[in-house]
Amino acid sequence: MKRILLIGTGGTIASGMTKDGLTPELSPEQLLHYVPGISALCKVECLSLFNLDSTNIAPPHWIAITRAIRAHYHEYDGFVISHGTDTLAYTAAALSYLVQGAGKPIVLTGAQKPISDDSTDSKMNLIDAFTCACSEELCGVCIVFSGRVILGTRARKTCSKSYAAFSSINYPDLGSLLDHKLLCYIRPEHLERPLFSETLNEKVGLIKMIPGTDHELLEFMLQRKDALILECFGVGGLPSYDDDRLFQVLHEYTRQGKFLVMTTQVQNEGSDFSVYRVGTRLKGNPHILEAYDMTTESALAKIMWILGQTREAEEVNRLFYTPVAHDMLHRG
Repeated sequence: MKRILLIGTGGTIASGMTKDGLTPELSPEQLLHYVPGISALCKVECLSLFNLDSTNIAPPHWIAITRAIRAHYHEYDGFVISHGTDTLAYTAAALSYLVQGAGKPIVLTGAQKPISDDSTDSKMNLIDAFTCACSEELCGVCIVFSGRVILGTRARKTCSKSYAAFSSINYPDLGSLLDHKLLCYIRPEHLERPLFSETLNEKVGLIKMIPGTDHELLEFMLQRKDALILECFGVGGLPSYDDDRLFQVLHEYTRQGKFLVMTTQVQNEGSDFSVYRVGTRLKGNPHILEAYDMTTESALAKIMWILGQTREAEEVNRLFYTPVAHDMLHRG
């Protein structure tokens, strides 16, 4: 029987109702009491790292999860991480860079309703997650939720209340679960030994462009951050307006060694800066990176991971445009 480590981090799945609303309070062991059938699948041991609403999850928590997986990697056949849904896609993306090429399943799951609710989705998601963690077909980081198996670099929360909360962006589902049986469509690759990293540069910001975005906002962020992600319109580009100050600020700070990751607000199909002048004028600057079909979650985690290793532009470009766990399929 396989040995699986359940790592608890909090979230709705572990929450109880208080006078101030839902608050995480259940341990991983308490979660398992609600789903006794898991004991027939595998032998489970538990590790409680923290008990947080996932709104409060930050990069140091990603490092803590990575360290836990690294410390116990050779003791277990797979890992299940119970986590709140609101930042689950960010954590899955981050772990995809911090634990690369794992030959064992690292499965994140959660729920839209607490496990004590009569109408909860927690029990189904937990059983499915453990089914995947025991699988011989899956490996690496993925999210298992509402019967879907989604690659860690491609997940996004697209529904705030519905049970089918997550979608796979610009990439097929890895598989699905029917009556807790895994149907695996894509078998991820893995390395002989996983590559662990425990360093992130947290000085990365994000701006969602709106019509009339003020150049002072970019300047404010770039003064304080080593990299800035810009979610642009359509296939991508930078507005010029009358004074072209956005473009001037961008180039002023890239000359100082700051990095810009340009992506699109449009969920599907990605960016293509070669289409319009507002995009083509950004090309050729080694400090301006185009995310193409990557999710914002993965672009954020990837540039944090890269800048934790190097600030040299050529190496930053090489690492950013080298696909990790199928985070980027198209590059113009």
